[in-house]
Parts: sequence; structure tokens; C-alpha cells
Amino acid sequence: MSQHDTDRPPQSAPTPEITPEITQEMINLYDEYTHITLDRRAYLTRLTALVGSTAAATAVTSLIEADKASAQMVPADDARLKAERVTYPGEGGEMAGYLVRPANATGKLPSVIVIHENRGLVPHIQDVARRMALEGFLVLAPDFLHQSGGTPTDEDQGRALIGKLDTPRTIANAKASLAFLKAHASSNGKVGATGFCWGGGMVNALAVAGGADLLAAAPYYGSQPAAADVAKIKARLVLHYAANDDRINAGIPAYREALDKAGVKYELFTYEGTQHAFNNDTAAARYHKAAADLAWSRTVALFKEALA
Repeated sequence: MSQHDTDRPPQSAPTPEITPEITQEMINLYDEYTHITLDRRAYLTRLTALVGSTAAATAVTSLIEADKASAQMVPADDARLKAERVTYPGEGGEMAGYLVRPANATGKLPSVIVIHENRGLVPHIQDVARRMALEGFLVLAPDFLHQSGGTPTDEDQGRALIGKLDTPRTIANAKASLAFLKAHASSNGKVGATGFCWGGGMVNALAVAGGADLLAAAPYYGSQPAAADVAKIKARLVLHYAANDDRINAGIPAYREALDKAGVKYELFTYEGTQHAFNNDTAAARYHKAAADLAWSRTVALFKEALA
């Protein structure tokens, strides 16, 4: 090494970019992007203006959005489970889904539909289906994008495809999923449903459309059905909402009033200190473990009681 190299003063390390504290404004901006505009470029432009740099905006987004790398709590090859891809008749074509059951099950099982968020049947929802199966249920997680080519790996593409779904056809495919699971050879014929975000809204819609065939429903932060349709609900409901979710929560008062008027048996829980998607443990900034665990325990208790 030359004397010149030896005498060179040490170079200062670059100052690391500091991720700003996640604020409600940032989360609201992300929610608007993922549920209303679907315009990622505009979202990042607005977030950059809010946090001061592109790097900070990227770091903030990584904490708010789901991280596919951390989507698994129960391994796909868990020896306690039997899992398979299935197809069945749908509205205007074939439907497909992910079917999971306990490997050591003997006899017929109470059955649960798990409905995905607005990104499709992503690995996280498959993992949720496995978690539910470990509670002792036959579980079907339908892919509502199957007729659109299947759930893509790109989540923005998944959101765009969800936005293009025909609502009546999608509800009909939810009913087809219910019929498939109810008639399955491993099912005891008693079916419940849970779902998250877009899937929570679809569970509410299925509760209306499914009539007496759906015995229990536990939607998470889902949009509510029209008040005039609530009297059609025969399922027992456990409704989960986040405290900081103005877009969804705006529909709660009318839903509660309609449920009371119709005499539907329900419980409604709003979890303090939580954000939309608080159950999703792959989204660091929004996941709330205490609330997620409590909501899950209430959901499982509902199904074990109503579907036995």
C-alpha cells in the first residue's frame, strides 16, 4: 500500500436514511391508493411530498403494505394438515380454491370458507386457511380471480383485477363455494365464513345471499350490505372492525340498525388502537397482535359453537 493511500483520511460513512414515524395520514394515503385510486405512482408522489424523500416513502410503504416474505406461520407442507387445490362449478365457468383439513381427522368436519383480500388468493390467505384448519375445520379458500386467469404475483395487478369483477357474478361464485363445501364428503354440512377487507365485504354479501345455508359469519373490516337486504341474513355474526378505519366504519350505524330491526343474532367489536388490516401479520405498521389474537379467538369460538 502506498504512503498516499495510508495517509488518506478516512471517508465519512453516508448518513443512513431515517424512516419517519408512521402516521395516520400515511396509512390513510395508502388505504386510498389500495382501495380507491389504485394509482401507485400518484400515491408515491404524494407520500414523498409528505415524508421528504423517495427513499423515506419507499421505507414507509414497506412497513404499511404486506410483506410476502413473511406470509407463512404454518408451513405449506405441515404434516398435521392435508392441503390440495380443487376446482368446482362456478357461475359461468369453473371456480378454484385451496382446500385444507386436519390430517388426522376422522369423520365429517365443520367447515369454513376463508375469503381473501383485494389482492387475490395470496400466500398469506393460504396460511390463514391452514391456521383455521388446525382449529379442527375443513377449510376452503376460494380464488375469486380464477376466472380472470388466477391470482397474479403482482399485487397491484391483483387489485386491478378485483376491481374489474362483476359483483353479481362474484356473489354467485361465493354461493357456489358455499354449495361445494357444504356438499363435500369430508364436511358435516355446516358451513361458516370469514374474510378480510374485500373478503370481509364478500362475507357480508354471502351472509345475505346464502340464506340458511350459511350458519355463521365473521367478517373483518368489511363493507356492509344494503340495509334493505339485512333481513335475509340467517347466519350468526361476529363483526370485527378497526378503530381507525373511517372509510369502512361509516357504514356501521346503518348496518347495526338494520341488524337490530331484523332480529339477526350478532356481536360487533371495534378494536381500539387498530388500523384496517390489523389481522394481517405480514403488514408491520398495521398488524396489531393483541387485537388479532382476540378477534381470532372470537371467530374460532363462533364457528366451534355454530357449526358443531
